[in-house]
Amino acid sequence: MMSTTKKQWRERYLTTLGESGCEKRFWSLKKLAHDFGFVLGEQPFITRLFLENVMRNFESLADKENIASLQTLIKALSSGDCSNNFEFQFYPGRVLMQDYTGVPALADLAAIRDTLLAAGGDAEKINPICPVDLVIDHSVIVDEAGHAGALEHNRQREMERNQERYKFLKWAQGAFDNLTVVPPGNGICHQVNLEYFAQVVNEKDGVLFPDNLVGTDSHTTMINGLGVLGWGVGGIEAEAVMLGQPLSLNAPIIIGVKLEGELTPGVTATDLVLSITEILRNYGVVGKFVEFHGAGVSALNVADRATIANMAPEYGATCALFPIDAKVIEYLTLTNRPTSLVKRVYDYAVAQGLFYDTDHETKSPIYSECLAINLNDIIPSVAGPKRPQDRLPLAAIKRKTLEEIELSGHALPDETKQRQSESNQSQSQLIDGDLVIAAITSCTNTSNPSVMLLAGLLAKSAVEKGLTVNPHVKTSLAPGSQVVARYLDSLGLQAYLDQLGFQRVGFGCTTCIGNSGPLNDDLESVIKQGNLQVSAVLSGNRNFEGRVHPAVRLNWLASPPLVIAFALTGHTRINFDIEPLGVDKENKPVFLSDIWPQSSQLEHAMLAVNQTLYAQSYKNISQGDQLWNDLHVEQTICFPWNSASTYIRKPPFLDRKDKPGAVAGAKILAILGDSITTDHISPAGQMSIDSPAGEYLSKQNIKPEQFNSYGSRRGNHEVMVRGTFANKRLKNKMVTPMEGGFTRLSNDFSRGLNSAEPVSIFSASQTYTDNNIPLVIFAGKEYGTGSSRDWAAKGCLLLNVKAVIAESFERIHRSNLVGMGIMPLQLLPEVTLNDLKLLGDESITIQWPVDLDENKLEPKQRLSLIITSVHPSSSKSSAPASQTISVILRIDNSRELDYFFAGGVLPYIAQQFIGKQSINRYR
Repeated sequence: MMSTTKKQWRERYLTTLGESGCEKRFWSLKKLAHDFGFVLGEQPFITRLFLENVMRNFESLADKENIASLQTLIKALSSGDCSNNFEFQFYPGRVLMQDYTGVPALADLAAIRDTLLAAGGDAEKINPICPVDLVIDHSVIVDEAGHAGALEHNRQREMERNQERYKFLKWAQGAFDNLTVVPPGNGICHQVNLEYFAQVVNEKDGVLFPDNLVGTDSHTTMINGLGVLGWGVGGIEAEAVMLGQPLSLNAPIIIGVKLEGELTPGVTATDLVLSITEILRNYGVVGKFVEFHGAGVSALNVADRATIANMAPEYGATCALFPIDAKVIEYLTLTNRPTSLVKRVYDYAVAQGLFYDTDHETKSPIYSECLAINLNDIIPSVAGPKRPQDRLPLAAIKRKTLEEIELSGHALPDETKQRQSESNQSQSQLIDGDLVIAAITSCTNTSNPSVMLLAGLLAKSAVEKGLTVNPHVKTSLAPGSQVVARYLDSLGLQAYLDQLGFQRVGFGCTTCIGNSGPLNDDLESVIKQGNLQVSAVLSGNRNFEGRVHPAVRLNWLASPPLVIAFALTGHTRINFDIEPLGVDKENKPVFLSDIWPQSSQLEHAMLAVNQTLYAQSYKNISQGDQLWNDLHVEQTICFPWNSASTYIRKPPFLDRKDKPGAVAGAKILAILGDSITTDHISPAGQMSIDSPAGEYLSKQNIKPEQFNSYGSRRGNHEVMVRGTFANKRLKNKMVTPMEGGFTRLSNDFSRGLNSAEPVSIFSASQTYTDNNIPLVIFAGKEYGTGSSRDWAAKGCLLLNVKAVIAESFERIHRSNLVGMGIMPLQLLPEVTLNDLKLLGDESITIQWPVDLDENKLEPKQRLSLIITSVHPSSSKSSAPASQTISVILRIDNSRELDYFFAGGVLPYIAQQFIGKQSINRYR
């Protein structure tokens, strides 16, 4: 008999685990499967975790009728029928943040406190309901590198630049409940999450349940390698979760990826993840859930799995889950988790049918879609030069580099000049294809001891043979946690890395997020003068245009040992299979194979990675150094905003009075191509003095050397709106062939000005906004790929963008647009951006369906988009004077619709606390 009341539900499914005297309780999936008639072993692990979450959070339901709807939902989830268009509420257990996204999110919460107080409410009610862990890891910049004092210098400069931001975070830690702030200098949030925060199985009030989370960084998926379900969301969604709102998810499409075989010697986890990224991006997993299974899973340790899961955003998946198995238990023990926790994880996983063993390798769950990858087929690889999914065999990087040089219109460097450059090593000899950045960076790889030890062992062999690094290569090593430093030091390998210039520069994201700092010897001016196509090689997860360094056009992702190999060579015009990377002390050629470590060397080195190192590294993680501890703040309920601040300003989003509505007479702000990333939309790295943001800061008497980065200024909307679309590599078709954050005013709006004259996107937005003209953006495929960057949506809102019309959207950015009250409109599959033949002068109207006197919207419905040419006789376009096309409203579920009609997530939440809980969808 089905449970029909909350009491019956609890009595039936809340089950006892453990021996008498130390009993715990848990919500039994096996009983649920029995009652609802499905086979638990046939359910993907992701589905099992969703079912447990739905079952456990039944108490959010109000009445008997909703218990019935819960039963319907469980039947739908367990059926595996993703064509059944249902939605369900998922309650993440915690939130993970880094400081770039954490500062604006906490500023939004502080602003909600102000709003509630102004409405006569209790501001102290605004607190995170679930645990929130914020790791300060994104702000350290590689100002200096290649010498012993670089680490201390960069840390000092970090504190000088970010003191105001860090004081705000200290205030937040004291003002908000359930918020933990990890001070700078401890590591990268995802690596700290993997090695320390994640519990795999949590306990609250004697009830056990799976650890799951969302994070304000897209690479939150890294924790999937430990069997923990989690993924990245925008800061806007994370704020809603923090304040008790569930995520509203549609019927999940779960892709089963069967791993077979094992990696061959000399092939790294980096090579594997770049290959998987290419395969899954080509297959098409955007917005889908990926789950790995098969015998090959057992051939990978947790660090390897975490590397693969980390890059889920790069192949487009919502998550990339590995199961809980013996390797997870080993890793929890290695990383010094308490013995009681390790036992709890094992006992719970076994009791719930969540423990993966060899039986699962022959009896797979039933997935929505399936594909297989053989680990034996993976070869040494790199990816680039502009997208992480563009994998190449290592041997092909020479050919690709030369192709890029030719595409730029430059003549190929001849062998004589190449040899002169390599032997002379002078600044004047810098040529196309030369390497200017070699960075061992990013949690993707620094969390993996095997590739880090390979790098150290390769450095040792290179030094012993007398190899050196060219002076034009800026080398750096940024470990993702203190553990890395400890095992490299204990083995004596850091000394060899130091001799090649790979001294530690900081414990944070550095080059991977764009904080690469200045190039050696003012090479930026040399590159600009010659318009050189120079390279960067990094062990990161993203290489989008303009991200790593504004002057570097060719950016390659590679494993840490390959980063060192390219640094030794000094360029990427090389095929390591047949060409030496240098000469030894006796002037004999040295090939990569000559210095690549043997498997036995690596196995021996891995023995030094032990439980003691993890215990030492994390015992004082919350204390901070003297620079952090010297920061003093006054604790208040509401934050004392300073209107003169250039770092922390009160966010304006709750003060906006305009609400979403039909759009008429809009102008086009930009026409963009495929794969526009959130780095294109809202850069995180350096800002130039002649950019709108740079001009604003200069007017505030901020010197260019104090500009810091866009990411560090996310607490100031005045900087960020000016930085929206300010990426130097942005290509707006309205001003082709010009690159950067420029557009032009519509012909009918130029008012005597030369409409062909480019203006900044910010300036154009201001002109249109002053005249009450709404704006739209057009784009191609994969719009918004990359980081979970909420300012890519917030900035568009402040530019007065009402809709983004694209061929397709990446998951997180689409959600962020909705969360800020902006319509994501998707072209039908048979229509491309080029088919519209846009010039940029057109007038755009978005019609909502009219039902009597009320405009009515539903999730994913079709709307009419009317494109009217201002000058239909123009010879530039063959488009008709007016064309009406259908577009799909990519507001995907009813909760998103509620957010949209409230004007965004923040007004919605504020209204909930103030008491205006009824959101009218029919305006």
